[in-house]
Parts: sequence; C-alpha cells; structure tokens
Amino acid sequence: MKHLSTFLVASLLVLGLSTANAQDENNPWAVSIGINAVDIFPTGGDLINQGEIFDEFFNASDHWNILPSVSKLSVGRYIGDGFTFTVAGSVNKIENLGELPDGTPVNADDLSYYAADATIGYSLKNVLKTKWFDPYLGVGGGYTWIDEVGAGTLNGSLGFNVWLTENLAFNVGTTYKHVFEDYETGDYIPTHFQHSAGLTFAFGGKDTDGDGIYDKDDECPEVPGLEEFNGCPDTDGDGITDAKDDCPDTAGLAEFNGCPDTDGDGVPDPKDDCPTEAGLPALNGCPDADGDGIADGKDGCPNEAGPAANNGCPYQDKDGDGVLDKDDNCPDVAGTVANNGCPEVTEEVQKTLNEYAKTILFDSGRSSIKEESNKALADIIAILKEYPTAKFTIEGHTDSQGKASNNQKLSDSRANAVKSYLTSNGIDQFRLSAVGYGEDRPIASNKTRAGRAQNRRVEINLVK
Repeated sequence: MKHLSTFLVASLLVLGLSTANAQDENNPWAVSIGINAVDIFPTGGDLINQGEIFDEFFNASDHWNILPSVSKLSVGRYIGDGFTFTVAGSVNKIENLGELPDGTPVNADDLSYYAADATIGYSLKNVLKTKWFDPYLGVGGGYTWIDEVGAGTLNGSLGFNVWLTENLAFNVGTTYKHVFEDYETGDYIPTHFQHSAGLTFAFGGKDTDGDGIYDKDDECPEVPGLEEFNGCPDTDGDGITDAKDDCPDTAGLAEFNGCPDTDGDGVPDPKDDCPTEAGLPALNGCPDADGDGIADGKDGCPNEAGPAANNGCPYQDKDGDGVLDKDDNCPDVAGTVANNGCPEVTEEVQKTLNEYAKTILFDSGRSSIKEESNKALADIIAILKEYPTAKFTIEGHTDSQGKASNNQKLSDSRANAVKSYLTSNGIDQFRLSAVGYGEDRPIASNKTRAGRAQNRRVEINLVK
C-alpha cells in the first residue's frame, strides 16, 4: 500500500500539533486517534457480493477489513447546543469484498483505502443527563479512494464515547457510507460501513467549578474559589488558601502555614503532641517536669529524673548489694561487686558440692546412676541454682583396676551421665562441662580397697 507510511507519520504529526494548540478559552476541541474497519457486505447494495442491510453486521472475521495499526485520526470542534463539527482521515487495506450468494468469499489483492470525511454530530449526553456515557448521531459526507478510484459518499454515523476522565474518552462508532457515483464493472467504490474505535482527547476552555474563572487560569479548577486567590478557596478565612493551608478548616497563623498554636508554646497544633499544654519544641510540644529529656506522658517517673534506658526512672538496687540493677547479673540475689552482683562460690560451698558428689553411686562397671543417689543430686541442684551465673566442670575418676582405656571411657560416661541428670532437672547446659580423667588423678592409693573406693568418684568444681 503505497504512501501508507507517509500517511501514518503525517497523522501522528497532526495529532501532536493538535494536542499542543487545541485548547481555547471559549471553544473546546477534541482529537481522536484509533483504528478502523471497512465492511462492504451488509449494506443492501446492488452488487452480487453485497448482502441485505445489516446482514451479518458483526461478522468481523469474514467481512471486516482491519489495518492492525493506528489508522484513523479526527479533529472536532464544539459549535454549541450539543453539536460538533468533525473532520477525519483514515487509511486501510481491502482484502475482503463481501461474499457471493452461495457464501463464497470475494477477495481482493491488498487494495489501498483512503477516506476524508466531515461530519456534523449531535451528543445525547445532556439529554440522557449522564456525565460519562456520551452517545451521538451524525450526518455528513466525504470522499473515498480505493487504489486509484475515488468517489464521493453521503455518510450517516452513530456511536458513543465513554468518558474515563474529564478529558479522555474511549470511542466506538460506525458510519454508513453511501456512494452516489456509478462506475463500470470492476472500477467502482462500493457502498460500505466503516467502524472505528479509539481514544478521544478533549481540550478547551472550561469553568468546571463554576466560580467564574476558566480552568486554564484557575489554580483550583474543581473547587469554587475567590478571584484574589486565582480561583482557590480559603475555607477558614485566615488569608491562606486551602491548598497552602495545613489546617484549612481552622483559622491559624501564617508563620505556622495557617495552623493554630493553642497552648502558645511555639509548636503548631498538628505537630504538637500536647496541644493544650505548653511544652518544649524538642519534645513535640510536651512538657518535661523533671528535665530528664523525656516527655512527662512517656516518663515512668515524671517528677524524678532518670535515663531513657530505664523509662525515665533512676536505676535501683533491688537486692541491696551495691550493684545497680542495670549492671547486676543477678538483680534479685545479693552478690558481690567483683562478681557483677552475683553471689560467689566459696571454698566451703565447693567443699559441700563435692561431699555430695562423692556419694553419687553407679551400677558396677557402668555409667547408670543408682536411684539412691537422687537425694545427693537434688542437694547439688539446689546449690547450683543459688549461683545462677557460675560455671562448673563435672569430673569423672576411676581406680586403676582393669585396662586404662576402659577406665577412661567409663569416667567420661559417668561425668556426662551426671551432667545429663543435672541439665534435665533445670540446670542450664551451658553452665556445665563434663570430662573424664580415668585413673590419672587418684586421691588415695590404689593398692588398698579403701584407697580404690576413694578414687572411684565424681567431683563438681567451679570454673574460674
């Protein structure tokens, strides 16, 4: 289709120029761009390839000729009382020329189609009293070319706009184009329908809010306003337009962008967390009676200065051991400064632990603890809980009877058995470690029965 690319480029150029210059204070304009479809069949024409009027009117797949690109451009001007005058140009290619009475399609070899039309249209939007649905009727004429053949047409149109915004609409329409020039067979322009769909962009001078100031000059075109404020309102009458007034419904001061300062503390009410009580700007307008930098409403001790880390209250020493609770690892148990407020394990306590530990009995040659050891283990647990931060090593020892490797394994197993018992009864596993020394650390002679009995032992020692 020769000249098609040139036509499309020119159409887009016209659209750009129209968009830039189509706004007038008193005469609104509209520019539409979209696609079109040409249908020769359902026109009631005399040609053998044409059917009855509206016959298979929506049979797009068989009869419609559609160019898959922007193919129609129109510019319209409102002339008053619902009437518009529109000129349009369109381009297409013709491959479907209807069908024969037996249903055989009549095809063409990519014929070029150009049309220029003018229409007087009438909008029914005001009649129907709707803002978004805008049906219209139109009459007019134009000239159509198919390849090198041209003919004048008498046109009748109908369609509708769906206004998506104030200035943007989706448009669908159809035009009946009656050709009133006769041509010899094979050299003619048939009567046809031309359908179209696209977007309509409306421009022009309006006064949407009815305040006597055209939208073009109105800084607030959708809200009635005052001339001295370029069409913008001042609801609270404080001399500051609503758009620049942070408190448009309450009269205020210019220094606070139109907002009041009820308590006079220099912090406007919208930013003042305590608008009826004078306070400090640094605390969003709230007072700080004890001067500790924490607003009274958030201060756990508003009349006694304290750090923010302690909710505004001074730190306490609940257990009276001379170590403040914030630094006391054992705030509910008196301890020593040297041990970060926790009680220290004395030599006497250490000795008591091992007196209990020595009484832990195991099944012969095994690591299973005998039931009669439960009392001693309970006493050990009680002592360990008195020193919640202290860490201990559980040591397993054996006598020298048997192989040294077996004794080593047995001492390890017994030490870990005691550890498991203690952790399963409330002692933190991270406070305990277990190790077996086998027969390497005797405390008595292995040559006597009494000595060997002393060497078969468990010890619980403080980790220093």
